[in-house]
Parts: sequence; structure tokens; C-alpha cells
Amino acid sequence: MASNTDLPPGVDKEQVYGMLAMEMEYKVELFNRLAMACFNKCVDKRYKEPELTMGENSCIDRCVSKYFLVNGIIGQMLSAGQRPM
Repeated sequence: MASNTDLPPGVDKEQVYGMLAMEMEYKVELFNRLAMACFNKCVDKRYKEPELTMGENSCIDRCVSKYFLVNGIIGQMLSAGQRPM
């Protein structure tokens, strides 16, 4: 485990734990939004089969890829001080 000397000046353990907790909350929120968006877009609501079809699997794969791509682009724009559209 890191000692207090490994922390940047002016930052204590509680601040680091708070930042880590916020990051974890953000990642959980991102996952939940991703799951809902791709599920609603790709999965047939009639549930004809107990497993996902090949088409549903492909759609979910593309949806997740695009979601992370767009999320990364927006994150880069925000960190560069630009407004996304």
C-alpha cells in the first residue's frame, strides 16, 4: 500500500479515496447507461428465444463499440476545453 509520501503535495488519503469513489460511481453509471441503451436498441422485446440471436449479439457488439468511441471523443473534447457540439 502507498504511504502518504507517495501522494501529491496537498492531497491526503481521504481526498484520494473520495476521488476513487467518484470515479467508481461514474463507471457504474456509464455501464448502466450503456447496458440500457444497447439492450433497448438491439434486443427484440418479444423474447422468442431464450438466448440472444446472432443479429442481437452483433448489434450489441456494434452498439458497445460506438458507445465507448463516442464517450472517448466527448471526454477528449471536454479535457481540451472544447464544448461537444
